[in-house]
Amino acid sequence: MTLRAFPVLYAKDVEGVAAFYARLGFAVQFRMPGQDGATGFIGLRRDAAELAVATEDSPRMLAGVEPGPGPRHELFVYVEDVDATVAALRDAGASVLRAPADMPWGERVGFVADPEGNVVSLAASGAPLE
Repeated sequence: MTLRAFPVLYAKDVEGVAAFYARLGFAVQFRMPGQDGATGFIGLRRDAAELAVATEDSPRMLAGVEPGPGPRHELFVYVEDVDATVAALRDAGASVLRAPADMPWGERVGFVADPEGNVVSLAASGAPLE
């Protein structure tokens, strides 16, 4: 048996949020309807990384808790070219929170918001800065 762990992102618009992450190379692996007939859960995978997007009703029904207002998480995603990825997401309507910049730890990182306002850090490895 393979043990796994993955984040579950709560969303008002499950399909819209999953489509955003599909632009970052995540592919749909599993889809399940919600109680109202709309999509309630989408499981995504990119290489060995997994994440899921579930309706905001999920934590209410399953754990008895109310999801808080956003942003509710930060997801750190490595990409080949941070500048090109941020530009493509901007062109697709995503909000850019901070333009790509070289960080002291040696990576180039840009910050965007997913369709529900959650922070997505887009990073590419680089040579350590001196």
